[in-house]
Order: sequence, then C-alpha cells, then structure tokens
Amino acid sequence: MDGGAWWPVSRPPPTSAMSARTIIIDHGSAFLKAGLSGWNEPQLVLPSVVNYIPCRENPGPSYARRRVSLGIDICRPDTFSYPVQRGRVINWEGVEHIWSFILEKHRLEHGDFPVIVTESPLKEPTDRQKTLEIMFELLDVPSVLLADQREMSLYSSGLLTGVVVDSGCGLTRVQPFHLGRPLWPGEKTLEFAGQDLSAYLFKSLFKEDYNRHNLFQLDTVASTQMNKCYVPQNLGEELDFYQSLPDGADRSNSYLLPDGTPVELTAMQRLAPEMFFSPQVFNLQGPSLPQAVVESIEACEPSLCPLLTSHVVPCGGNTLYPGFTTRLYQLMSSHFSPTRASVFAGSNRHFSVWLGASVVAHLSTYKSEWVTKAEYNERLRL
Repeated sequence: MDGGAWWPVSRPPPTSAMSARTIIIDHGSAFLKAGLSGWNEPQLVLPSVVNYIPCRENPGPSYARRRVSLGIDICRPDTFSYPVQRGRVINWEGVEHIWSFILEKHRLEHGDFPVIVTESPLKEPTDRQKTLEIMFELLDVPSVLLADQREMSLYSSGLLTGVVVDSGCGLTRVQPFHLGRPLWPGEKTLEFAGQDLSAYLFKSLFKEDYNRHNLFQLDTVASTQMNKCYVPQNLGEELDFYQSLPDGADRSNSYLLPDGTPVELTAMQRLAPEMFFSPQVFNLQGPSLPQAVVESIEACEPSLCPLLTSHVVPCGGNTLYPGFTTRLYQLMSSHFSPTRASVFAGSNRHFSVWLGASVVAHLSTYKSEWVTKAEYNERLRL
C-alpha cells in the first residue's frame, strides 16, 4: 500500500457553500476519516496504519534509525502497526504523522482552517493535552474543538435524545442521551469489537499458521468480513440450514489459497458477527450487545425509557453486517413490548461520527468549547 494513498468518497458542496469551512478528523482504531465540513461524506478515508522502515543514514539511537510512513509496505509487511487501539492512542508519533499528512493535503488544496478532532470517551486528560499540543505547536492550526464521538453519532441522525449503539474496530459502546446531554448511568462499554471478530477469523481460517502481518491472510480475512459474513436472525435455525446443505452446494461460500485451491468456509465463519449477539458462543465475557442496550435504557429514569427505546441509533462499521439492525430491532421489540422500539439505521452510519462533527462545526452553541491558539498559549500550554 502506497504510503501516500488516499481516495475521495464524495462530491464537493456548491462553491457558494465553501466559506467558513472546518477540517474534521475522526481517528478510529482501523480507519481515519477526514474532510471539510459541509460535505455529505468525508473526502479522505485512510487506514489507521503506519510502518517503520530501517533508515541507516540516520545516525544516533535506534529509534532515530527508522523512517515512518503511512500504510503497509508490501516489501516489509512485518513493520506496520496501528497507532490507535481500543480507542486509546498507543503511538503518538504515528498519530502525528497521519495528522500531518491530512492537514498538509488540505492546506495545499484549500488553505488553513479550524480543526475538529473527535475523541474516544476513554481518553485521559493527558491525551487531550497531547492532542492540543500537536495541533497548536506542531501543526500550527488556528483553533481546535475536541468532540465526543458518541455525541457526534447522535447528532448525525438529527436527534437530541436517543441511545447511541456504536460498534467499530476497537470498541463497542452504548450511551443514552436526553436533549443532547449524556445519561451517565446508562453508559456501557463491551469487551469485544471488530478486531475480535477479525481475530476469530484469523485463528479459525489459518489455525496455528495464522499471522496478522501476512498480506494474503489479511486480505482473506478482510474480504470474508466484507463479502461473506452476516448476522443470522436465529443462530440455531441457520446452523441447521448449513448442516442440510451438501458439500460444495454454494460456490460463493469459499476462498482461494495462494496456489488456487478453493477452501469452503464453515457455517460459524460466515456467522462470525453472531459474536455481538451471543458472545459466550465465542468464549467472550460480558453481556450481548442487545442485553447491554436493554441494561443501558433501564438504568435511566423510568419516565425516559419509552422515549429512549423508540430512538436507538446504531453506528460504526460492525452495524453494516447484513441482518445486524434487523436482529437488534427484533430483540429490542420483544423485550420492551408493548413500547414501540425504533432503530434509526442510516446508510452512512459507518461515517456517523464524522457527519455529526460536520453538523457541530456550524453550531453557535459550541462556540465556547473551541480553543484558539492564543488561549492555548495563555492558559493551557505546559
């Protein structure tokens, strides 16, 4: 993968709408979404991956004798890493490199703009300070707003009250809101997410030979997740159906080894997203996602429960699996009957955080939460 690779994913707004723009950066565990506010999708989607290549011409300590770049170097696939894991930054050097690339590209094309950086609720105060330090001291931006990812997801749906069910690569989180304010008793974070589903497929497909830096295995797992996996409406019935099929009955139910040999997927490999609904089947701890949503709603004031039940907002890449939102709706409806459950499943829900931040960029109610470079230098700089 070329270190400078990027791809546009939407069309620009009309020229008349190009004033007062804000650069929005939503940095997740697997992908970074970036672009100017006012668009209906982020203009750049980058894998949140950096690689370190030995650089002998740099003398000095070992950390200086390497060069950081974006993406995966196909000649050295064992050198890449993810700077953000489970919603936490574990490699600030890698994050700096990615943010620098994003802002340099936007400045070349559009000039200098304020920046919104979305953040995980797991971020510590020291992480917020480090974000401001990078933005103001290294990247020289005029002003910054740090925005909660779950709150942005809610705003992208056009709601102020509801339950955000956010499941991405590193985290699965449930957070109810009322009139834009988080209801903290209902906050839930589950111990499994997209990377756990990937890990299951790696081990299931490649057994003891699995290697998460092997490009063929990476591509096979990603392709299986995107094109083969789905959420069954009833696990037992679906397993019975697969058992009744003769071998080779479904030609699409296979992948090819490097030598061209086809290998048929098992039923549980295709049904791997069942992990979110029956984690115990995959030896994972904790409640299922629907159970967590139920517990989240019931932890709030009883008078709010009907309103929250009728405004459930799924977002994040895992909610795109076929059958995911239907299964969630059915389980919610059966538990809260006769209260009518509603699930707001937008087609761009894997971009919900970014889209919500695009809305907030133009809200005057957030004016006091912006930090300018002058304010940072006066009050916040360490």
